[in-house]
This record gives sequence, C-alpha cells and structure tokens, in this order.
Amino acid sequence: MDNLPRVSANGNTGPVDAALVPRYAGAATFARLPRLDQVGRTDVAVVGVPFDSGVSYRPGARFGGNHVREASRLLRPYNPALDASPFGNLQVADAGDMAVNPFSIHEAIETVQQNALDLTGGGTRLLTLGGDHTIALPLLRAAAERAGTPVALLHFDAHLDTWDTYFGAEYTHGTPFRRAVEEGILDTDALSHVGTRGPLYGKKDLEEDRRFGFGIVTSSDVLRQGVDEVVAKLRERIGDRPLYISVDIDVLDPAHAPGTGTPEAGGLTSRELLEILRGLRGLNLVGADVVEVAPAYDHADITAVAASHVAYDLITLMGLSA
Repeated sequence: MDNLPRVSANGNTGPVDAALVPRYAGAATFARLPRLDQVGRTDVAVVGVPFDSGVSYRPGARFGGNHVREASRLLRPYNPALDASPFGNLQVADAGDMAVNPFSIHEAIETVQQNALDLTGGGTRLLTLGGDHTIALPLLRAAAERAGTPVALLHFDAHLDTWDTYFGAEYTHGTPFRRAVEEGILDTDALSHVGTRGPLYGKKDLEEDRRFGFGIVTSSDVLRQGVDEVVAKLRERIGDRPLYISVDIDVLDPAHAPGTGTPEAGGLTSRELLEILRGLRGLNLVGADVVEVAPAYDHADITAVAASHVAYDLITLMGLSA
C-alpha cells in the first residue's frame, strides 16, 4: 500500500481521503481508489482499454480511460441517489490498462477477451473504460463465458451498432452487437437499445436490428414517456437474467458530451441517463463498460465528468445487484 490516508469500510480499502490529501494531488486512479496490485482481492476491477482502431469517424478514444480517471477525482464515497457506499460495500480497485495491439483489430479483440477472463476469475466483475465500442464484443464474450449462459444486454448509444461491415471489415465500433448475436452470446429475449437517434443508411437498418431481437427506446421516447416508464419497460424485458450494460457516451446530447467520435443532435441529458441507470437497482449486473470518450474534443472536461459519474453509478449498482 502507498501509506496514503484512505476512506475504508467493512474491510475494503477505499479512495484516498480528500479531507487530508487534495483531490488534484497524487496518482489518477479511478476515484482515487487503490491499484489492483495494492489489494489482496477485488469485487470490481476498473480497467482501461486504450484502443480506437475500430472508429469510423473522429479518432481519440484510446485516450478516454485516463481522461475519465482524471475527471473521477471529484467522486466521493457515498452515493446519495442510491443510498449506498459503493467502495464500502465492495472492494473496488483500478486494474490499469490492457496492452492491446493498435494495428491489429483481431489481435486486440483476442487480447481484450483473454484479459477480461483473467481479471474476472474468482467472481470479480469488470467496469471497463474505453476505447471505442469495438471492445464490447470481447467483453461480452468473457461475460457470457463467466455467466455460463448468454447475457441480457442494455445498450445506451446514439447508434444501433448492429451493422454488418464497414469497408468489408467485420469488427469495428459499428458492428459489435451484430457479431455478438451471431455468436450466440446474447439472450435475444432481453436486448435493448436506449437513446438511439439520428439518420440511418435506410429502413433496412431498423428491420435487421429488430430481427436480431433488439427493442429500441429512442431519445425521443425518453422525452415523451419519461424515465419511470422507460425503466419499467426495461426491467420487465431484462427480468432476473445476467445483465451486461454498455454505455457509449454519445448517447448523451453533444451539449452534455461533446468529446466523442460520432456525435448526434437530440440526445439524452446526463440527468436522464443517470436516472435510468439508477432505476435498474437490484438487477443482476455482471459487467459494464463506458466507451467512446475522446478527450481532444472535450471542452472543459464535460464528457469525462459525465462518464465518470456513469461509471460510478454502474459500480454502485454492482454492489446492489441481485
């Protein structure tokens, strides 16, 4: 251990005590939590995947993980929205970054899958910071293998990410969930997109997505139906199945998340996203990711602040899972 004063509870080593060490000082682990090598065990590992070779527009998400870590310095130990102390309920540690090949998507996918399996031995769950959305596929492979069954998926995104190929490439940030359905690692009775919007290539995109089993809650649906109704529908669809949540930060409107690679107007507010997540309390959350934060476009850290709070609530939910 680094001998810094920490806020700890229930035998879990927590974040550096901000009352004694200024938040802007010291190493920028997620929420100033201990590194994985500083604790003997962990219930949740926060891991970065600095990879963006699958993007189709603006690059830069390879730098997203550390950008979110810096923004997470302001997170505190108690989450009043969920009346929970995530770092006291769970041992959470920062596992650093996976070392993935930026020149080979196939090798990178294999590396992420194996690293995810290595980190989740003994029941540890992952909260992954991307990186682009390509990494969701290997993370889902690992989650389904650990669960021993196809997993439910709740996918927050402006885009469907169920396209077939880009320039003949099967593995990109726009194809992970089509590949996951084809591989049989998703429970096709419990798949939902939330926050989708914007132009498509054609009506066929929606028809194919429906054929894969996805339900769609658009950003307009969230506006017109409200958070509570949306949450009720999602909970009914998911039930008690093992659930993986994937959050592309571009689900948020560019006013709330300018720092991303493929922004679309008309998105969710950060408040709406957080409230929907909080409504999922008690579901069987087995893993999650927050991806597509591109710091080069992030004015005043707006995107990273939102992403850090999303990650914080996801970790909290893991401590309140069924």
